Amino acid sequence: MENNKNNSYDASQIEVLEGLEAVRKRPGMYIGSTDVRGLHHLVYELVDNSIDEAMQGFCDTIHVTINPDGTLTVTDNGRGIPTDMHPKEHRPAVEVCMTVLHAGGKFGGGGYKVSGGLHGVGMSVVNALASWLEVTVRQRGKVFFQRYEIGKPCFDLKVIGESEETGTSITFMPSPDIFETLDFDFNTLKTRLREMAFLNSGVHIILQDKREGREAKRDFHYEGGVSHFVEYLNRSKTPLTEKPIHIVARKDDTEVEVALQYTDGYNEAVYAFTNNIANPEGGTHVAGFRSAITRCINNYARAHGMLKEKDENLQGDDVREGLTAIISVRLPDPQFEGQTKAKLGTSSVRTVVDNMVSDRLSTYMEENPQDARLMVGKCISASQAREAARKAREQTRRKSALESAALPGKLSDCSEKDPSLCEIYLVEGDSAGGSAKMGRDRRFQAILPLRGKILNVEKTRLDRALGNEEIRSMITAFGCGAHEQCDLSKLRYHRIVCMTDADVDGSHIRILLLTFFYRFMRPLVEQGHVYIAQPPLYKVAKKGRDTYCYSDEELAAVLDEVGREGANVQRYKGLGEMNAEQLWETTMNPETRIMLRVSMQDAIAADEIFSTLMGDAVDPRREFIEENAKLVANLDV
Repeated sequence: MENNKNNSYDASQIEVLEGLEAVRKRPGMYIGSTDVRGLHHLVYELVDNSIDEAMQGFCDTIHVTINPDGTLTVTDNGRGIPTDMHPKEHRPAVEVCMTVLHAGGKFGGGGYKVSGGLHGVGMSVVNALASWLEVTVRQRGKVFFQRYEIGKPCFDLKVIGESEETGTSITFMPSPDIFETLDFDFNTLKTRLREMAFLNSGVHIILQDKREGREAKRDFHYEGGVSHFVEYLNRSKTPLTEKPIHIVARKDDTEVEVALQYTDGYNEAVYAFTNNIANPEGGTHVAGFRSAITRCINNYARAHGMLKEKDENLQGDDVREGLTAIISVRLPDPQFEGQTKAKLGTSSVRTVVDNMVSDRLSTYMEENPQDARLMVGKCISASQAREAARKAREQTRRKSALESAALPGKLSDCSEKDPSLCEIYLVEGDSAGGSAKMGRDRRFQAILPLRGKILNVEKTRLDRALGNEEIRSMITAFGCGAHEQCDLSKLRYHRIVCMTDADVDGSHIRILLLTFFYRFMRPLVEQGHVYIAQPPLYKVAKKGRDTYCYSDEELAAVLDEVGREGANVQRYKGLGEMNAEQLWETTMNPETRIMLRVSMQDAIAADEIFSTLMGDAVDPRREFIEENAKLVANLDV
């Protein structure tokens, strides 16, 4: 091996990042990403600090304001970040909180018994990733103020006025050097702040957008806490009981609040939180809840003759069909599996939740026999449907290679056998399917034409869904199974592409497909296997040159460039209007195509949207359309 002196590795090459430099160097380690999600994470960090004050009983009002200049302000009426001198750092405590990682009142110093932020990086990370940040503290009859730029104080903390009120106000401008976008989204913030208000009954959260042309304001205040949360989630559904079952209990330092309600739907919607932090992967509190509710339902069913001695016990999936529940626990020093806090790992919580839910739910069912019979009847019906679905699934299993020619749905398979290299296009109609088959690269692109609109699975169980020919065709072609049998290790195509027309019918078919994936094959969405093709809306032809445009704005720009006179503009209302070469060139060629990957940033928001748009209730759907109509573009009527 050649001895290259330039490859030496010694102490001089060890870089030491001081202060908040590490955060700016590796922002993804602290906020997950630098895209729109990371941008909004900064807001959540500040709001979480205000909520921590509320959990201690010192704060009842929080203002979140998007200012006209694009900055954002979070203000609360808590105690205010301490402004006295830190005994070790010899500078004001507020400055320490803003400039030192892992500094805060949540490490056992007595500042907070229960909090969402455990790592002490919240405010300092926001400061580090902001072009500038200003903090105002109302405390001890005075108003304190300090400004920071790129994480560093511009001057010492100073008094700028007097006030008998208390609290903290932080305004910041995200750094354009860090973030891909600086545009705060009102609806994204609205969803999160509504959730926080539900989880903290009595706290008043006001969100306001003061940007010109985008003015909006929403107030969130729920005295009913998680019980109102469940009612809100079920507003697009038909509940079996008038009110959610609300359980509030405490053991030692652990507080448990649970609300649950059955609906006539077929999907489970159970969401868990620890100290207001969402746990999308569940954890010990969810395990305790599931164990308790399954045991309670089975015990009641047997004690009251609804399950005979020869009948098998109801399974967990049976008991959770149509169930909406919120599980919120508060405890000091919770242990999570991973930095993201996606899963609670504190083992003692399982027993606490199990015992509390079992005790209170059993009592409720005995005291409310009519509700109890409706709940148990729903679970028994789910058990019967599960058995029917099991039989139906047997008919949809992937056929052997010798039988592949008889696959339903006119699947045109690809020759590549490595799933990571393969993609399947779900195409609307035979006309577009014909163009896609002729234009595709047969090595790695498969085509599955769909005839018309598939069943709306939001309103049906899996056994009935499997009776739909198009759904059976997709499940058979994908090869990974559906519902609890969905196994991505058997997935035959790692890119599943919805390619529909750019009109109302095409949009409806795409939503029906996404609803099916979300409800019955959710791992496909969670792992990023589902895509939406972006066919062009227009073709501009002039002097032998064709230019494809994917939006009205792009069309206007092209026409300005080539000149409107003599330009022939063709509006593509259907994929079938493009020949095979055009479809390949614009929509299927990996070198030139545009595809959107479907992600699931917030399970609660996703569940809410699917229930609202595809459920039976009309009023929530009308409200959603009215709120979002101005966001719609390129929709033919």
